[in-house]
Amino acid sequence: MNVLVIDGQGGGLGRQLVAALSAQCPDIRLVAVGTNSVAAQAMHKAGAQRAATGENAVVVNCRNADIIVGPIGIVIADALLGEITPTMATAVCQSSATRVLIPVNHCENYIVGVPDQPIGSLVSAAVQKVKSLCAGEGC
Repeated sequence: MNVLVIDGQGGGLGRQLVAALSAQCPDIRLVAVGTNSVAAQAMHKAGAQRAATGENAVVVNCRNADIIVGPIGIVIADALLGEITPTMATAVCQSSATRVLIPVNHCENYIVGVPDQPIGSLVSAAVQKVKSLCAGEGC
């Protein structure tokens, strides 16, 4: 199972996702792509087997992913303070992968009806969803 984690800015959310997925899903092929080098480096240090940076890396890795995990902003052009380009958002949306999106209410994008939760709780819920998808449930 190819799992792609995408994050930007400082890579804090991606780092937490990668660390938890590495620990709880040791059989997955985990690739991290940062919208910038700081985010990519944070995810690589957290345990991603492979890491890359930038728009083309997002496009290329979305083609091969079975599951894409990241903040909901990865499907919104100009999100993450402008780090998500329209090309990146399109690549994520058009990928045949299952998307596990974390509802982060930041940067003028709000998900109505989803209560604010600590990032740790959101990461745990996302990891549990990836685990169930890897086990063949919920696809």
